[in-house]
Amino acid sequence: MISEKIENILNEQINKEFYSAYLYLAISAHFDEMGLKGFSNWTRVQAREEVDHGMILFDYIIERQGKVNLRQIDTPDTQFGSVIEVFEKIFAHEKYVTDSINCVANMTDEECDLATRYFINWYISEQVEEEANVDDVIKKLKMFGDEKAALYHLDKELAGRTYKPHSYEK
Repeated sequence: MISEKIENILNEQINKEFYSAYLYLAISAHFDEMGLKGFSNWTRVQAREEVDHGMILFDYIIERQGKVNLRQIDTPDTQFGSVIEVFEKIFAHEKYVTDSINCVANMTDEECDLATRYFINWYISEQVEEEANVDDVIKKLKMFGDEKAALYHLDKELAGRTYKPHSYEK
């Protein structure tokens, strides 16, 4: 059984994960409007992964005899700007999620909840990967500058990203 504090912070994290999915879907639509189908694909795959992250938390709360409390999901901003500006916003958002996961980890320490601490370590590792993936795209965008041919090739590269369901491995 999890404490009320842990239950609450995990429910907040579910909301943040689902909001992240909404944000990535809004960005995907933005890239579609720009004609960047590869970038759209990359963010659409990311949206699906964020839903997985929320569902893993959802299932964990239930497994620990907690109560899932779904909250309203905020509407994401739809004014994004250039491709590099979008990825800088994505990076800032992923850092926000990392900070949030770290707060969950800190609370598990405060509550002496080792099971949830072990569980949340998966998310900590996942966030390292999330930030690295976004940073990789940003570095390429900065390297290419305004070179349209390079943007075209990066768009084709990102079109190859495929969705792989995320699951928590014990």
